[in-house]
Amino acid sequence: MTSNFIRLRPGRAGRVQCETIPSTIHITKDEFSSSGQLERTCEGDIPVNKCEGTCSSQVQPSVISPSGFNKECSCCKETGLRVRQITLSHCYNPDGQRISGDRGQLTVKLREPADCRCSRCEG
Repeated sequence: MTSNFIRLRPGRAGRVQCETIPSTIHITKDEFSSSGQLERTCEGDIPVNKCEGTCSSQVQPSVISPSGFNKECSCCKETGLRVRQITLSHCYNPDGQRISGDRGQLTVKLREPADCRCSRCEG
């Protein structure tokens, strides 16, 4: 009789680090007329929050589970969202010329993480 042993080593469960950190993204927004023609393009570099880090996850054999494995997955994700209004201050006409005055800025809504933590993975 042959015996097979599977040696399971614990993962980095103690090294959970999921945090809300500052980041910068570049946003470009096109604005079209009711007839579908490009009227202006506005852009800007915007400071935002993002979730980043690692969370504990594990898969281990199970004789009870139909799949043969017991899976516990944890992901670094937002626990809530914050809506902000931001102003894109660099706007250009379809010919690429910078627009000044009231049309030289565009305000848009942006959703970003308010806070982040390790949560059960979906799907």
